[in-house]
Amino acid sequence: MASVSGSEDGRTESGSWRLIGPEAELRTKQCRLMFSPLGRRADVCLFYVNGEFFAMDARCSHAGGPLCDGDIEEAAGVLQVFCPWHDYDFNLRTGRSGTGLQQQVYQVKLEAGSVYVKHVSPLSLQPFPADPKSPTA
Repeated sequence: MASVSGSEDGRTESGSWRLIGPEAELRTKQCRLMFSPLGRRADVCLFYVNGEFFAMDARCSHAGGPLCDGDIEEAAGVLQVFCPWHDYDFNLRTGRSGTGLQQQVYQVKLEAGSVYVKHVSPLSLQPFPADPKSPTA
């Protein structure tokens, strides 16, 4: 049976379920950066905390800090990640910050021993090759 985590707040309903990898392997690290072919602003953090997976945009909505490098703390039953650049907090379930900012969060499901994230683009644990036609490549 599939298990889905996420919340109505800050979660996008568009996109497709993207296979990330085996649950047993992904549980071994608290945060993994998932790359999108759409660029850095579309990359996603996959968190594994207290036996549950969460996914949100990898770059802080304040100034673009790398949330996968942030500290994760639980206070009053709320799991939060703190941006390593300016210490902004984001609820792992809702993406809400005590500062009033909102981080995009994504649905995560477990099915047949695999982890899936609902996202508009493919996601990979490895960077996508640069597009040779792109002017920035």
